[in-house]
Amino acid sequence: MLMNIILSVLTGYMLGNLNGAFLVSYLVANEDVRKRGSGNAGLTNFVRNYGGKPAVMVIGTDMGKAVLACLVGGALLAPFGQEIAGRAIGGLSVILGHAFPALLGFKGGKGILSGVTVALCLDWRIGLFVFGIFLAAYFLTHYVSLGSVLSSGSFGFIYAFFHRDQPVAICVGFILSFMIVWLHRGNIVRLVKGQERKTNLFGGGKKK
Repeated sequence: MLMNIILSVLTGYMLGNLNGAFLVSYLVANEDVRKRGSGNAGLTNFVRNYGGKPAVMVIGTDMGKAVLACLVGGALLAPFGQEIAGRAIGGLSVILGHAFPALLGFKGGKGILSGVTVALCLDWRIGLFVFGIFLAAYFLTHYVSLGSVLSSGSFGFIYAFFHRDQPVAICVGFILSFMIVWLHRGNIVRLVKGQERKTNLFGGGKKK
């Protein structure tokens, strides 16, 4: 079982290195998205610099790799009766790879797209609830970071409430919540100071 866990972690981490914003920025503009705007290899910075249409490819890449990591992790641990735990381990690993990609100098994105996808893979009902929190916060304020912090911060608590019998998944849920909120610590400071920029995810990028 230990070898299967290690394979799940390694597979998820390497899939996480396939950063959608980085790959698509080279595809559409032959440049590194991290050299633009905030320097972050994430969806928000991509949209602000390249617009909403090519962002569909970013979304597909980052969500797709999270699904694949969860499926692989689940399949590897299913023979031991730990499929959900395997999905959780694969999901945590893919977000670690996304946020700290060895192939990109450990400078990646903040993992909200992959995080929501992992939530959907663990329990689609809770995933939709978390995604709903993100959408509500975003459409009310147009702060992507606020939606990210509120949705990711709530995931661990919501999962623990509905699945008290899955300790590994609960632990992963709280780790994911903490990690994604921590990755947004700079955004939180700017939100408190009233300095955070709004973003039009479905339009041309920046929103005044």
